[in-house]
Amino acid sequence: MKVNSNNQGINLNNVDPDDLGEVLVKIEKSFNISLEDTSVKEVKTFGKLCDIVVEKVKHVNNESCTTQQAFYKIRNAINSTVTAPREMVKPQTRLEDIFPRDNRVVVINEIEKEMGFQLNLLQPKQGVIATFAFVLIASLAGFFFEPVMAAVGLIIALAGFALAGRFGKELKVKTLGDLAEKVAKEHHLKCKREAATVNQAEIAQKVKELFTHDPYLEPAVLTRDARFN
Repeated sequence: MKVNSNNQGINLNNVDPDDLGEVLVKIEKSFNISLEDTSVKEVKTFGKLCDIVVEKVKHVNNESCTTQQAFYKIRNAINSTVTAPREMVKPQTRLEDIFPRDNRVVVINEIEKEMGFQLNLLQPKQGVIATFAFVLIASLAGFFFEPVMAAVGLIIALAGFALAGRFGKELKVKTLGDLAEKVAKEHHLKCKREAATVNQAEIAQKVKELFTHDPYLEPAVLTRDARFN
């Protein structure tokens, strides 16, 4: 159906309902959105439909799960540094399967370099921490009795904490999904993609192109005030 562009106040309700439905499906696929929660029957004008699409695209971009983006960033870093099947790198994958204990510190250091920030993923065993904590407390108390020995104990405790923190191999979280949540929380901005902005004019133009392709409407009639009913 070719519509005369001189026809003012065109009623888009004259478009075949099947054609209209197909266009709406293509809009959903094109922008990766869902219009199921929007009553299209209540949309009166072409401009309003464009506004709805723009708002939904904004929602997808701005609310696009930062944890998901963090997971993709981690996955890319792993694929660049670790020899692991791509299908193995999933949110439910256990970190101990990706980072074996024998080379865990080295591998995680390489991944941190690839990502550009520290994951703060490793920690010493709780028993080691408890031991040095006891030495520290005992040393502080010992200053009242044997200051020299207490000072030595304090140095040992502080050095022990430093070394344990540097060479600890215990994982703070269990799965890649847990790690993604941790990274998203601690490095929120670094996980965000730069292309999270929306060009409203570009989206409206794309919607217009979809309407002119299948229902064969003239672009000139698809003004913001063109009515559906």
